[in-house]
Amino acid sequence: MIREKQVKREYQQGKEHPSRNRVQRIAAFCMLSCMALLYAGKSAAKPDMKPLGPNIADRGSAVYHFSVHQFDSADGKRHYRVWTGVPDRSPPPSGYPVLYMLDGNALMDRLSEDLLKQLTQKTPPVIVAIGYQTPLPFDTHARAYDYTPVAQQQRGAVAVGHYAREGGGSATFRQLLEGRIAPTVEKNINIDPDKRGIWGHSFGGLFVLDSWLTSSFFHFYYAASPSLGRDNFVLLERMASLNQQAGCHKQLYLMEGDDPSGRSAAAGATEVLSRLRKTVSALSANGLAATYWHYPGLTHGPMFNASFQSALLHLAAAGERSEKRCDIHG
Repeated sequence: MIREKQVKREYQQGKEHPSRNRVQRIAAFCMLSCMALLYAGKSAAKPDMKPLGPNIADRGSAVYHFSVHQFDSADGKRHYRVWTGVPDRSPPPSGYPVLYMLDGNALMDRLSEDLLKQLTQKTPPVIVAIGYQTPLPFDTHARAYDYTPVAQQQRGAVAVGHYAREGGGSATFRQLLEGRIAPTVEKNINIDPDKRGIWGHSFGGLFVLDSWLTSSFFHFYYAASPSLGRDNFVLLERMASLNQQAGCHKQLYLMEGDDPSGRSAAAGATEVLSRLRKTVSALSANGLAATYWHYPGLTHGPMFNASFQSALLHLAAAGERSEKRCDIHG
């Protein structure tokens, strides 16, 4: 188990930013808590693509209640199942925090009652798990299209291992998420828009970074092990050049282990980690709220569990305090 002092060192980079200081004290707690849950649960390096059984929504929870909605893409090619988990306790006066979470099928399979109970010790967020209408943990073709920006396209395809899948649909998916999914699931729920976050892993992490650049719908952006490679380093360059006004009201958390994007711990992995750290440094130098969370010893697969648990715990703790809004003068 990682010692607390080792974990805390990973939060030092960019800690001077005032908006980060508000939640700095709870960061180590969140990571340590999720590590304990991670090693007690599923942590296989490669995803198990067997059909899933009942999840927490099917079994029921003592502290959350769940509902399910169905959506279709505008072109009719992709079909979504969205789980919404609402705490049983009443919302705070400002409304519930809410975390939108990608790869919802796999996430709901791994979401535990123990974690939900941990969330209720703070300000538990509404959980919106966006998945697909499939019994499998991942719809590999749909997520490759939905989560990747046009910049990653190479002859209309995204390389995934030895396969090529159609990509470049992140703008279309973001329009569906913000324009149809969010208004539907948030209807009749008291939501605090200043505590609205999004989490994604791998291609999902790439979608979060792209959304941080192009959308202000969310306030908290949790990008876990984003699939960076080839022309996606351009995405990091765009991020580093973002000015303070464009990033106002946004908090970015880059979450990475020691094997980014499923690579081996060789030169390629080292380069990605170095570029991520440099990007966070550049963002902080520009006055933006960006934090790099390092999970020592974790490879790409186990980062799924560790990162989504960290994001939920972090947002639950952040929900207990008011964030000072930006004051930008041109």
